[in-house]
Amino acid sequence: MSAPRKKEETGRIRVRQIRSGIGFDRRQKETLRALGLGRRWRVRTLPDRPEVRAMVASLPHLVRIEEAGEKEG
Repeated sequence: MSAPRKKEETGRIRVRQIRSGIGFDRRQKETLRALGLGRRWRVRTLPDRPEVRAMVASLPHLVRIEEAGEKEG
């Protein structure tokens, strides 16, 4: 049995929710949940992939995208 192949290492992005999903339609709230967000100021570090970028691009009024830096400490 061979060892599982590692996926190609991709960059990481930080997604910060800056506004509540209250008052927006269900689809936008579900996209927030799929990104692992749901409360203001919550931050998630996600892989920099086209699927994630598209989800974030659909919520420009609710989230901000930041490049994830090197781990400190």
